[in-house]
Amino acid sequence: MRKTNIRSMQQDTSQGRLRISVESSLRDIPISDARIEISYSGDPDSTVEELRTDENGQTEIIELEAPPVEYSLTPGEEQPYSEYTYRVSAEGFETITVSGSEILAGQLALQDIRLRPLEAQNVPDVVVIPAHTLYGNYPPKIAEAEVKPVSQTGEIVLSRVVIPEFVIVHDGSPRDTTASDYYVRYRDYIKNVASSEIYSTWPRAALEANILAIMSFTLNRVYTEWYRNKGFNFTITSSTAFDHKWIYGRNIFESISEAVDDLFDNYLSRPNVRQPILTQYCDGNRVTCPSWMSQWGSKNLADQGYSAVEILRYYYGDTMYVNTAEEVAGVPVSWPGYSLRRGSSGEPVRQMQEQLNAISNNYPLIPRIAVDGVFGPATENAVRVFQQVFNLTQDGIVGRRTWNKIQEIYVGVTRIAELYP
Repeated sequence: MRKTNIRSMQQDTSQGRLRISVESSLRDIPISDARIEISYSGDPDSTVEELRTDENGQTEIIELEAPPVEYSLTPGEEQPYSEYTYRVSAEGFETITVSGSEILAGQLALQDIRLRPLEAQNVPDVVVIPAHTLYGNYPPKIAEAEVKPVSQTGEIVLSRVVIPEFVIVHDGSPRDTTASDYYVRYRDYIKNVASSEIYSTWPRAALEANILAIMSFTLNRVYTEWYRNKGFNFTITSSTAFDHKWIYGRNIFESISEAVDDLFDNYLSRPNVRQPILTQYCDGNRVTCPSWMSQWGSKNLADQGYSAVEILRYYYGDTMYVNTAEEVAGVPVSWPGYSLRRGSSGEPVRQMQEQLNAISNNYPLIPRIAVDGVFGPATENAVRVFQQVFNLTQDGIVGRRTWNKIQEIYVGVTRIAELYP
C-alpha cells in the first residue's frame, strides 16, 4: 500500500519501474510472502511503498519517482537516478537492508535479494550500493597492452576461448587481503558491471558496444588466467584501476539484461590473435583516452545511427571483429539453432520439456507437462509461464534467450537437488 511521501523530491520528476525477486541463499528457491519496505535512501525512516512477494518470490512491478531521463543522456552535475532503500524480511530468514538501489526514468530495475536462513548468531545484513561510475569518483583504468604476450612462460593456459559458468570476483584491488571473493555467474557478472558503468537509457547500439567490450576484457582475464598466474585465487577484481566496477548486491536493468543474454557468448577479436582482446575504455568526460573507447562517445555515435560494431571499430580500428566462443561451460544442451514453437517436435523439444518439469519442482507456478517431444498447447503454456516467472517476453516460443535461461535455471535446480535430496 502506497504511503504519503514526506520527502520532497525535485519538482521535475519522472517514473522508473522496479521488480524485486527474493530467494533463499542456501537453496536458491523463491521465498513467498517476504515483506519489503521501500524508502528513499536519503530518508530511510519514511516508507513510500510496502510489497509482498508471490509464490515465485517476486513482487509486482511498481513505479517509483526518478529524475528526468535527460540527466542520463548527457554528462552533467545532476544525479540521473534516484536511490531507494529496501528492508526485506521473511519468516525463518535474516532481515536484509539494501541501500542505494538505482531507479532510472523509463527503465525497469531488477533487484535480486538473497536471504540467509535465520540462525542464533545471525545479525541483520546490510548492503550499501555506491554511486554509479559515470556519476561517482573512481580511479581511472591503469593502461595495459590489449594483447598479452603468448611467449611468456605459463601465462597463456587455456587452449581455446570458453565462456565460464562462474567467475571469482575479488571485491577490491588485487593486493587488498581484506577484500572478499565472490563466485558469480558469468552472465550475472557482466549484467552487474554494465549496470554499474553505463546507463540503461542509452541506445541499444551503445549498450551492445560497451557490453561486448566488457565481455571481451573479462574473457581475456579468464583466457590468460591473468591473476592466477600472479599467485591470486580469483578471476578478476572490482577495482576500476585494474578491471571493471562490480558491485555486490546492486540492481540491474532489464534493457542491459536483455542485451547481455543476446550477446553473452561473444567477444572481440583481431586477425591472427587467439585470445579475446583486452578492450579498455574510459568515460570520455572526466577522463579521456584517445586510443580506447569513450563511453559517452559511444552513446553519441549510437545517437547518430552507428551500429555496435561500427562504434567499436571507430575506437579500436577496422581490424576489430566479433567472435563467438567455442563452448559455454555449464550448459547441458546446446542451442539447436532454431526456435521451438507450437508444432515443433523432436529431441530438443523433449529435452526442454524434461527441464521445465525439473524447474517446476522449485517454481510450482510452472505446470508440469508430458515429456513426449511434441510442442503442443500445454508445452506452449508452460513456456509462457516460465517466461513470465523469469522476466522474458511471454510469447510461448523458445528462442535463444528463453532456451539459454531454461538451461541456466535447470542447472541451478538440479545441483540443488543433488545437494539436498
